[in-house]
Amino acid sequence: MKISRYKSGLVPTLGAALLGATMLAGPVTAEGEALGPVVGPEINEARALLGQRLFFDKRLSGDAAIACASCHQPENGFTDGLPLSAAYPGSKGFRNTPTLINTATADNWFHDGRLGTNLNDVTRESLTEDYMMNMDMRLMQERVKQDPLYVEMFEAAGYGEPSNGSIRKAIPEYLNTLISHGSDFDEGAMSEAAARGQALFEGKAGCVSCHSGPRLTDDQAYNIGVAENPEIWGDPVRHATYAAFASFMGVENYMNVRRDVGAQIINHPADGSDIGSFNTPTLRELTYTAPYMHNGTFDTLFEVVAFYNAGGGDDANKDPRIVPLGLTFAEQKDIVAFLEALSGDPLTGPDYVWQDTISTNYPAIENWRDVPN
Repeated sequence: MKISRYKSGLVPTLGAALLGATMLAGPVTAEGEALGPVVGPEINEARALLGQRLFFDKRLSGDAAIACASCHQPENGFTDGLPLSAAYPGSKGFRNTPTLINTATADNWFHDGRLGTNLNDVTRESLTEDYMMNMDMRLMQERVKQDPLYVEMFEAAGYGEPSNGSIRKAIPEYLNTLISHGSDFDEGAMSEAAARGQALFEGKAGCVSCHSGPRLTDDQAYNIGVAENPEIWGDPVRHATYAAFASFMGVENYMNVRRDVGAQIINHPADGSDIGSFNTPTLRELTYTAPYMHNGTFDTLFEVVAFYNAGGGDDANKDPRIVPLGLTFAEQKDIVAFLEALSGDPLTGPDYVWQDTISTNYPAIENWRDVPN
């Protein structure tokens, strides 16, 4: 791969493919935000291509064993297809890997919504957190500066020499390209079953009260009574990972806690009323991102709909709006058809996936002691 790949304009225009969907008029929800296609931000192609290579480069993890793409796999809708994430070697995750598709338009990030500033901060935490990428950013910067292609790409992107700060800018620029497009919903090509499902979604079932807007989420946290995944507590490594996380986040009595407290880490109300609350997930690209919920509890979309139809699970903090819906079997199937219609074209082509081998067999720098960094 030569740097001329993007200098010569051979890279397809990322923005054109992502932003070209016709805006469909959608019904205005109870919250005032219409359902409709997701419109992504403007994209700097040179920076996005740099971010793409970084996203697929294992050298950005502490022991160079995993890349961002190891857990956020394009073929799985930028998730990993596991109930609970695998995490950094020597650790195991305690939550389901969330999709990165449309994350550029989110108000906050992670299942608990603990970061609500920008994707630069999300990138920093994901790279440096010990159970994620476990990377020292000073070491990361030096690794990247040793790669001649990176030196060229950073210069072409307008960043100058490689630095950890510009790495944290380039990866979000790549994430800006991961925008849903081509779904039956966006193209106005839904089946009759899906159309009936949308009417139920916005009417009888009341799903739209939280799943609103183009991404079908309000980015707020609620408790719906999802049961704990016992593997978190039955696997000593997963439990240790959660305990370390909970300790850092100020969870009281964290060694004896046997539940994921969720968004409670943000405000820590004394009465514990928000324990077990999690962000409303996006409903885009669900056909690629099973299993579902923050802890991978459900394998199928029908299980998810049936869970809501039954009034959610049992929890003292459950949101009072989560009540039995009285949907028939056929109505539940129609809602599933609508949810499936929200999945679009897979983001697995060269606009989204680094195609070339990322080699570390580049020649050593002669007289390296005399060459400035």
